Amino acid sequence: MNGIQINDVTKTFGDTLALNQVSLTFEPHKIHGLLGRNGAGKSTLLNIITNRLFADNGTVTIDGLSGTENDHAQGMIYLMSEKNLYPESMTCNEAFKWTKQFFKDFDLDYALNLARQFKLDPKKKIQSLSTGYNSIFKIITALSVNTPYVLFDEPVLGLDANHREMFYRLLIEKYSNNPFTAIISTHLIEEIANLLEYVIIIKNGEILVNESCEALLSKGYSVTGTINQVDTFVKDKEVIGEDVLGGLKTATVIGSINKSTLPDGIEIANLDLQKLFIKLTNEE
Repeated sequence: MNGIQINDVTKTFGDTLALNQVSLTFEPHKIHGLLGRNGAGKSTLLNIITNRLFADNGTVTIDGLSGTENDHAQGMIYLMSEKNLYPESMTCNEAFKWTKQFFKDFDLDYALNLARQFKLDPKKKIQSLSTGYNSIFKIITALSVNTPYVLFDEPVLGLDANHREMFYRLLIEKYSNNPFTAIISTHLIEEIANLLEYVIIIKNGEILVNESCEALLSKGYSVTGTINQVDTFVKDKEVIGEDVLGGLKTATVIGSINKSTLPDGIEIANLDLQKLFIKLTNEE
């Protein structure tokens, strides 16, 4: 199986403990969500995997190879980060061509096709791109690079709803046609919930959740009905969130349910990943 294996990784910045003995595996050919609040350690972990930072302790292996200062192992990974590491005086075309020099499987024709779809002018200099189009340029590069492992750190920063939807559609098309390992770190949990096969939730540098999305979301449900109906139904249950709209109420509940005993007028739906995330990562 191999994949990216993180073993006992710790990282500090001065007095700040960014990662605390983190161990997990990103299985190959899966779409993973790396979720956490600001400062939880997501970017630090991605930067350690790709040698942009080095851990104080612990190891990272990529398909069984040491990931530290190992060109062969690092050649299997591409990280789309919030920072642009290309010279800003370059045009997008030039950046694509240089990427081909470092990643031999980079598909220049596919990149130019994506540029047309996103209406990105590849002759533009990187420094002239808006925040949204800078993200689009980086998305196109990440989707065209064809490494076995592609890491996306806040990929949709500055993108409007249409462009975000395009990215999610293209990611699924790419993954369906030629499976690879994608790790997506984002704050827009509700938008990517249906894409994810595995969920890793990190809080204060420690792993809270590391399991399949299906297993995680099977741990609870949401219930909707009139306020009185819902309040009566959930009074002896573990409620992690409530929403009221007019006379209707929706409660998010942790636990199992016997649908044969549901009272009339109550509707049941699957657990909401974003509500569960908020519950698990609040500071109370």
